[in-house]
Amino acid sequence: MSAALRVRLGRIGMPGITAIGVKELRGRMRGRRAFVSVTIYVLIVAGFAWMVGQILENSVRQNFGFSPQYQSASIGRGIFIALMLLQTLMISVLAPASTAGTISGERERQTLDLLAVTPISSVAIVVGKLLSALSWVFVLILASVPVSALVFVYGGVAPDDMLRGYLLLFVTAIAFGALGTFFSSLVRRSGAATGLTFVAVLVATVGLSFVWVFAKATQDPSVITKPPPEALLYLNPFVAQADVACGAEGGTGGWCQIIAEITGTNAVFGQPVGGDFIPPAQVVPAPMGKIGVGVGIERAVIANDVVVNDVVPAGVAPGAESLRDRYWPRSALTLLLLSLGFTAGAVQLVTPGRRWHPRSTGFFRRIVSRKSS
Repeated sequence: MSAALRVRLGRIGMPGITAIGVKELRGRMRGRRAFVSVTIYVLIVAGFAWMVGQILENSVRQNFGFSPQYQSASIGRGIFIALMLLQTLMISVLAPASTAGTISGERERQTLDLLAVTPISSVAIVVGKLLSALSWVFVLILASVPVSALVFVYGGVAPDDMLRGYLLLFVTAIAFGALGTFFSSLVRRSGAATGLTFVAVLVATVGLSFVWVFAKATQDPSVITKPPPEALLYLNPFVAQADVACGAEGGTGGWCQIIAEITGTNAVFGQPVGGDFIPPAQVVPAPMGKIGVGVGIERAVIANDVVVNDVVPAGVAPGAESLRDRYWPRSALTLLLLSLGFTAGAVQLVTPGRRWHPRSTGFFRRIVSRKSS
């Protein structure tokens, strides 16, 4: 490593982050508790996947009257979606709980001042504690990958769908972990920090979603209007996982109907609804000679007096590709930006010399001077 690179890493606090992270990980991974926790987590995920598979197989036997092997793709998709939603719920609880006591715990042990006077910067303290706490959550997420990969035995789920689902799990852990670190830096007690963190998580997931549902339900049904802003749901990782489920279903399932209603697009043609009417593409069957195995339908899209022939893959609804990956990237980006903001706020609160306080502002000084006079 060159000297210039070492200087740059030293300025941003990389050595301090490594030191804090190693210290925290030694305390967290020491003993049998960590291995027992990973084992319990994997057993919960595996048992849940088995129960969901049994429910779906019995449903196929009772409703359709034939062997579940003819519906193995739908069973695999059902298990995959259930696992992603379950892990999203568990990560939404474990990530804030792991980080809510990182800074406040140091205050309770009266060791934060000792860290502040060391050469380690405030950025290194906050980021090191955040990454060390989240690394434990990352281990739990990675430990569930073999269980989730069993859905490939059934089929119906592509590897890129699995990557999208796990990417959202990591983003959710980072965002809610940064939220816990911020409240841990804001208050002095770990109990209060944990309570405030979970209240904020509930507001982001349940509260804003209820606001969206309320705005949607109170719209005039006789007038075609656009749905409420989808940005209200960007902080809800469950809705983002629903978009991943829509991609796994090929744009034809019930999850796609939910995403289409949120984004204000036509679930069949992937076009915006409300406002100016856009006629859908005209879909015509392909000639008999062009229909074969693996070939879907040929459609003629007439727009601006130009005829464009396109072939839609079999099993994919027209316009499904335009619905795919429309929502979850925006949600993931919003969560990442929010995590950066909360991390920067935690650094500001931990820094002794630059800590913002209302009493340090000129407005507060003027009020105090007027009262004293």
